[in-house]
Amino acid sequence: MSPSATAPVDATPPPAPQPTGGLDRFFKISERKSSVAREVRGGFATFFAMAYIIVLNPIILGGAKDINENYLNHGQLVTATVLTAAFSTLLMGVIGNVPIALAAGLGVNTVVALQLAPRMTWPDAMGMVVLAGIVVMLLVATGLRERVMNAVPGSLRKGIAIGIGLFILLIGLVDSGFVSRIPDKAETTVPLQLGADGHLNGWPVLIFVLGALLTLVLIVRKVPGAILISIVAMTVLALIINAIAGLPAEAWGLTVPEWPGNPVATPDFGLLGHFSLFGGFQKVGILTGILFVFTVLLSCFFDAMGTILGVGDEAKLTDKDGNFPGINRVLFVDGIGVAAGGASSSSASTCFVESTAGVGEGARTGLASIVTGLLFTVSLFLTPLATMVPSQAATPALLAVGFLIIAGSVRDIDWSDYTLAIPAFLAMVMMPFTYSITNGIGIGFIAFSVLRLAAGRGREVPAAMYAVSAVFVFYYMMPALGLT
Repeated sequence: MSPSATAPVDATPPPAPQPTGGLDRFFKISERKSSVAREVRGGFATFFAMAYIIVLNPIILGGAKDINENYLNHGQLVTATVLTAAFSTLLMGVIGNVPIALAAGLGVNTVVALQLAPRMTWPDAMGMVVLAGIVVMLLVATGLRERVMNAVPGSLRKGIAIGIGLFILLIGLVDSGFVSRIPDKAETTVPLQLGADGHLNGWPVLIFVLGALLTLVLIVRKVPGAILISIVAMTVLALIINAIAGLPAEAWGLTVPEWPGNPVATPDFGLLGHFSLFGGFQKVGILTGILFVFTVLLSCFFDAMGTILGVGDEAKLTDKDGNFPGINRVLFVDGIGVAAGGASSSSASTCFVESTAGVGEGARTGLASIVTGLLFTVSLFLTPLATMVPSQAATPALLAVGFLIIAGSVRDIDWSDYTLAIPAFLAMVMMPFTYSITNGIGIGFIAFSVLRLAAGRGREVPAAMYAVSAVFVFYYMMPALGLT
């Protein structure tokens, strides 16, 4: 027997990498096995993946009118959207130290535009968003929000993460034009189709296809900066194609890849501070007002919860029990983002699932959020440049990240325990099928509580899960009760 075969095995884990400077120590870059270069690339990737919100949020809010037939100013909405995203994301980087960016939440802005504003003035509606943010912060301060998140079993958390992966995959396919919704007037029961008419046509879709192939090839080849390289390369190609082919603006969707005549724009801060905390209650009454605040709160609360769990899991920020150390700081900043969005009239800011694009680049710390926040800050004055990247160039990142999330989570679900597997399955499929993170979480929670009770294992369900499941049941019954 050779000496090496009889030598004792050293089970001592390797020492943790030593920080190389103040920046490294503050953000724990080496400790989380990252690097400054990765964080910077991740910050850029996240910004480009979510820069569409600069265009989309003003369109959603600016297209609605309040009870007095008033519209919000589009230019002021752009400034408010960018400023709030920059502030919230920078705060997340410094306080939360996680690679999660925040901006005006899709879904919440629709609630504000289509449910709140028609019943009250815009300042009243934004005041209710501020109240929802204050409630979120109170829930964090009392520990209730963390208690709810810690009550979620590991397999259900993985199901939520997979659901987010499928959801952002669908978002990428739809926003790129690779998949489209079939109009209701069409004589078919099929809801989606390939391309705009059942076929892949046009230069913009080609940009997405080439971008997706380039991204995946670079990932397989383990090229650093794969996602960012693809976004930049496809943006340049889109600029060239659009300049030569002279495509109509509607062919690209919200963002047209063309060099702006003047890349500098002066921000207009006219909407900041235009909110009324309790004015909405005078318009709709106490009960309806509370329900409106509750609706905004529920959407913000659980959309952020799903995103934080998904990003945290993908970035390997959770411990062996699946818990997220320091999560209260992350949750509190999210609450500040909700309130700040209302105070700026840009609707509630919340954690963006597109942050996974940065995580896919290797981002693991708040330094990536600092980079994303600084890019938003710069885009206050360079909005024309920020809106130059077409969605067809940015959405391949969501395709790649969706795969990475699913591949890293599906094996960890306990498929042998149906009281866990079925709720996890429902959570993962309901997110893309209902186009809502909140719906996926709600249905998963309710299914878990009901199935554990049916199996005679009701005592194994944490009280917080029962409470939240009951809240979701009430939320889904509100239309039948005439409370919406």
